[in-house]
Amino acid sequence: MSLVLALKNLFPAKADNEWLMEQYRLTQEARYIELLYTECGDDLYHYILSQTDRQLAQEVCQLTWLRVIERRNSYRSSGKFKGWLFAIARNLLIDELRRLQRWQYEDDAQLVQPETGDLNAGTRSLTEALQRLPFHQREAIVLQQEGFSLQEIAAIAGEETETIKSRLRYGKSKLKKIWRVEHV
Repeated sequence: MSLVLALKNLFPAKADNEWLMEQYRLTQEARYIELLYTECGDDLYHYILSQTDRQLAQEVCQLTWLRVIERRNSYRSSGKFKGWLFAIARNLLIDELRRLQRWQYEDDAQLVQPETGDLNAGTRSLTEALQRLPFHQREAIVLQQEGFSLQEIAAIAGEETETIKSRLRYGKSKLKKIWRVEHV
């Protein structure tokens, strides 16, 4: 019986992201990072694109995956891989925005021109409304939409849970005001 359990643990029924990253960390086999990219790449790109333009989003995504490869030994399987990935991306994005002198602080809404060509009118309007929020509020809302819990968003942003709750509350309130003004 214990042999069956040992074999079962070697081959998880569904390879989750944490297991894949741990295998990549141990073996450095490209297939594991490819599976992680397939599993998380679109979500990562969507998150970064919600914060900046298409070109910078692509650059930051590439830098993020390079950083994952370079820093594979710093990954700790005690946390969620996707949270670790998004935290790396967030830090790289902020570094790039500062380098390009496009970083705005909490009170200033970042004026990013969203790429809305393929979106329907309702989605385009929401995307444009999101772009009018300050970075931190927009970030919290987008991360929540990506399925992260308050605690996970706080870990990604390096903030307290209460701070994230405030950002979500203020951000959603501003979105409602923007939506009302534009749709009256």
